[in-house]
Amino acid sequence: MAESEPTEQVHQTMDCIGLYCPMPVLKTRERMDEIAVGEILEVLADDPAAEPDIRAWAKRAGQKILKIEKTSEGFRFLIRRAK
Repeated sequence: MAESEPTEQVHQTMDCIGLYCPMPVLKTRERMDEIAVGEILEVLADDPAAEPDIRAWAKRAGQKILKIEKTSEGFRFLIRRAK
């Protein structure tokens, strides 16, 4: 993490480790509908397709991906509900 990078407050975490396409993106979409605009959802996934799927969904849905990190288990996404 860069020194100037602000830390984002995660409001909810969703563990999609072990789930495969299309489940991580479907569960992300469902959970985003449950949180308030401006809140941040952390999604953990190990499906290699999760990165392009969640990127494409966020663009279509108008949601803001704040960060995508590669972790030892897979990926960590921070997504802010924009609308």
